[in-house]
Amino acid sequence: MTSTFDPEKLQTALETVHRAGMPGVFAEVRDDDQVWRGAAGVADVATGRPVTADMRHRVGSITKTFTAAAVLQLVDDGEIELDTPIGHYLPRLVPGERGAAITVRMLIDHTSGLAEYLPHAYPSLAAFPALAKTTPTSLDDSRFTRFHAIELIEMGVSAPATGTPGGTPGVYSNTNYLLLCQLLESITGTSAEKYITRNIIERAGLRDTELPAGPHINGPHSLHYEAWFGMIDPPRDYSVYDMSWVGPAASLISTVADLNRFFGLLLAGEIISRASLAQMQRTVPVISFEGKTLDYGLGLQKMTVPGHGIYWGHEGSVWGGGAMSMTSADGRRQMSIAVNLQRWNQLDPSGKPQPHPIDDALRALTQLALCG
Repeated sequence: MTSTFDPEKLQTALETVHRAGMPGVFAEVRDDDQVWRGAAGVADVATGRPVTADMRHRVGSITKTFTAAAVLQLVDDGEIELDTPIGHYLPRLVPGERGAAITVRMLIDHTSGLAEYLPHAYPSLAAFPALAKTTPTSLDDSRFTRFHAIELIEMGVSAPATGTPGGTPGVYSNTNYLLLCQLLESITGTSAEKYITRNIIERAGLRDTELPAGPHINGPHSLHYEAWFGMIDPPRDYSVYDMSWVGPAASLISTVADLNRFFGLLLAGEIISRASLAQMQRTVPVISFEGKTLDYGLGLQKMTVPGHGIYWGHEGSVWGGGAMSMTSADGRRQMSIAVNLQRWNQLDPSGKPQPHPIDDALRALTQLALCG
C-alpha cells in the first residue's frame, strides 16, 4: 500500500488554519515509517516568534488516556476490577448508594452521572453551560490558586447528578478522573502523578512529556491564548498557570511527536494488555462540554471517517491551548495537532458559539492528515 503523504499540501493546510485566525498551529503526521512535521504562525503575537513543530504544549484532556491506561495496567495486574463499585475502594469520597452503584468503568467512560466540579470551583463559570452568562474572571483569579483534589471531588459529588450510574449518554466530567487519580493513589501508595510518570510516560520513552508540578512549561513552548468566546479581546496568554484545577485529568505537557509515539504504542498493545485495550475500545455515547456527542471508550475517543475507517485517540483543551491526537485502527496513520488559541467562536444572540473560519480550516487539516 503506497503512502498518501503530500508534505506540501499538509503545510498549506496548516497555513490555512493560521490565516483563518489561529496564531500558531503545529503538527506531526506519520504513515508507517514516514514522518512529516510542520508548523505555521507565531508562538508569541507580540514578538512574532514562530511556532515550531517540536514545541512542548499543554494538551488538556489527552491526559485522560494516560490516566485510564495507568488504571488498566492495575486491572491487568489484578489490583483493580473494572466493574467493582468505586465505593469499595474509596468509601469516603463516594459514600452510600452512589458509591455502591458507580463502578470504576463508569468513571473511566463518563457514565457515572457525577457532575463536573469546575463551575463550582470557578465562580464566574457558575452558569455553565449557559456560556453567555459566564465570564472569564475566574481564569485570572485562579491562575496561581492551589486546588486540592479532594475538595474538587467533593464539589462534583455533591452537585446534582447528571444522570443515573451506567446510563447513557454519559456526561463528560473531570470529577470522574480526579476520582481515578485517588484510586491510583489508594492502590499504589504513591501519587497518581508519580505512578503515571513511571509506568506510562517513562515506560513509553516519552522524553518531552510530563505532569507539571509548577505553573510553568519547561523548554521551548508557545504562549497559550484564550478568547473565552470573544469576551477576552484581544486573547490573553495563560501558558503560566497552576494546573491543580485539573491535575492528571488534563494537566499533561507533551509534544506532537510524543503523542503519536504514545498512541502508537498503546494501540499496539505495548502499554496495556490486548484484553484491556479491547475494554478501552468498547464505546458509549458521551456528551462533551461543547454539547457534542462523542463515541467514548475507556479514556479513548473513536472517530469514524466515512470511506477511511476508524481512528482512535483523544482531544484536549486548557485555557489557551488545544490538541488532538488520532491513530488509525491498523496503527499505520497517525496525526497530532496543537493550537495556541481556544474558544475563538463568538456567541450569537441566543448564546450559541457561531461558526468561525478556523473550524473549517481545522476540519480540512484533520481530514488531509488522517486520510491524505
